[in-house]
Parts: sequence; C-alpha cells; structure tokens
Amino acid sequence: MTAPTLSARRPSWAGRLRWTFADGSTLIGRELSRLRQEPGELVVALIFPAIMVVLFGYVFGSAIEVPGGGGYREYLMPGLFAMVTYTSVMSVTMRVATDASRGVMDRFRSMPMARSAVPFGQTGAEILNGVLGLLIMAAAGLLVGWRAHRGFVPTVEAFLLLALMRYALSWAGCYLGLMVKNEQTADQLVPLVFPVTMLSNSFVPTGGMPAVLRAAADWNPVSALTAASRELFGNPGAPTGDVAWAVAHPVTASLLWSGVLLAVFVPLSIRTYQYRGR
Repeated sequence: MTAPTLSARRPSWAGRLRWTFADGSTLIGRELSRLRQEPGELVVALIFPAIMVVLFGYVFGSAIEVPGGGGYREYLMPGLFAMVTYTSVMSVTMRVATDASRGVMDRFRSMPMARSAVPFGQTGAEILNGVLGLLIMAAAGLLVGWRAHRGFVPTVEAFLLLALMRYALSWAGCYLGLMVKNEQTADQLVPLVFPVTMLSNSFVPTGGMPAVLRAAADWNPVSALTAASRELFGNPGAPTGDVAWAVAHPVTASLLWSGVLLAVFVPLSIRTYQYRGR
C-alpha cells in the first residue's frame, strides 16, 4: 500500500474557505443567541442611540450655529452615526476579552473548527448588531426632524459606508481583545474612544478650534466619515474654504481608512488568535 500524499490530506483552498465561513456562521449564531439570553445588554445597546439623538439634538441644538445655515439636528445626525460606528471597537474588545478570560477561546481551540472562524464570528455578529443600531438611530432621527435629501441610492450608499467602517473597526476591536485578554482591562479602555469621537466635526464645526486641534480634527477618520455621511445624506455642514484633503474628499478618505483597517487588523487578529493557542 502506498502512503497517502500530503495534498490528499489537506483540504483545498476553497474547502478551507467554506469551512471557515460555515464555522464563522455558527459562531455568529452563538453571539446572537447570547444576546437573547442577556436581553439587558441588547436593550441598552438599542436604546443608547435613541437617547443620544434626543440628548445631543436638544441640548446642543439651541447653542450651536450650523455653518451655511440649516437645522442643527440634521447637521448632528451624521455625526452621531459616525460616533456610534466607532464605539464598535470597544464593544468587540469587551466581548473577545471576556471570552478569552473565561476560557471560551481555549475551548474553541480544542474543537475541530477553523481557527480563523472565531474572529470572523465575532466581527460578523458585530456588524449585524451595528446595522440594527443604525436603523433605530435613523428612526429616532426621523422623529426629531432629520431627513436624507439626496434620494434612495445616496442614502443606501451612506449606510453601506457606515457599515463597512463598523466592520473594519470591529476587526481592530477583535485584535485589542485578544491582546488584553482581560475584561477588566478592556473595560478601562472604553473611555478612550470618546476623546477620539469628540475631537472631530461630529457635533461642532472645526473652524473655531485652535489651529493644532483643527488639524487633528480634520484628519481624524471620524471627521471623514461624518463629512461623507453629510454629503451622501444631503445634510448641512459641507466643508468650505481651506480644509484638509480627508474632509474635502470624505467618501474616498473613509473608503481608504476602512481598507487600511481591514488590511492591518484582519491578518493581525487571525495570527494573534492562532498564536495564543500554541
């Protein structure tokens, strides 16, 4: 009898890909099932966007003048969409770190499943949660007077751009969660996301900021995503005058940021997960 060849023992590239997606889909189902078993976490995640719309829309609305005119709540909504999108980093970090600290990751590694399926499952579940959160925030925005003015196709493009960025950021969160491996440490990192989202054009125009802060805000990827959303939704607040390239071409800049995040953190997350199991 001849020994089986090495190529016969290894699945093809297409077979490994199908295996990864099948196991990843199972883990997405696990995450969604966990949310059903812990409805409090789901309720908070869904109510938070609506509260942000009402709080910022009415508290800031009477005090801030929109450049070029227009209602503040229409100016605000793209910024809130961008801010909530960037919070996905910490939500995924918390989930991955919790699973790592409780030994769930070790149990996954002991099972006959694709190693890369675990990061794909975590990030896939986050994009489903994020889309639902965006829809709830959009409904709250409609109730307080926000509208998308450029028609169906640009509106869909705006939401797809937000979803793409959220997915890219979820991979960054997956990598951070694998690195910290401790839910207490991950919890302490949560407040760090707010300075990043606040130092942008999300809630206030950057024109009145000091030169250094304005430069940082204009090159902040949150500002690019916010400006891209305003452009696609047709909301007020379009950049004028001498502005950074990322704000002058926000859709292109947001696509580039998403591509860079995916190119960096997808392989890092998969390799880190595999390395931790050795």
